[in-house]
Amino acid sequence: MLSAWTVWIVIVCLGLGTYLIRFSFLGLIGGRELPEWFLRHLRYVAVAVMPALITPLVIWPEATQGEPDPARLIAALAAFVIGIKFNSVIGAILAGMISLYGVQYLLN
Repeated sequence: MLSAWTVWIVIVCLGLGTYLIRFSFLGLIGGRELPEWFLRHLRYVAVAVMPALITPLVIWPEATQGEPDPARLIAALAAFVIGIKFNSVIGAILAGMISLYGVQYLLN
């Protein structure tokens, strides 16, 4: 078992580290104009991060102990198709939710 001091030292160090990471962007370069090439690359961050967050939840869902689930695969496909076809994030989210709950209802 860890002592209370160890836990608090870890909490404070992690908080300080998080603060310094955020300050490096907001405090040091927050008021400056960024180069166009850098801004162009920043546009792709969300496009890269969202699939990285969502893919493990679809391919290896914890709810099924890591086994691929047809309901989640169908919901991901529906969200992808609606998102591409209508260029709508809200539409993709709604399509994914409706198809996930609908397919789960039909399979159970």
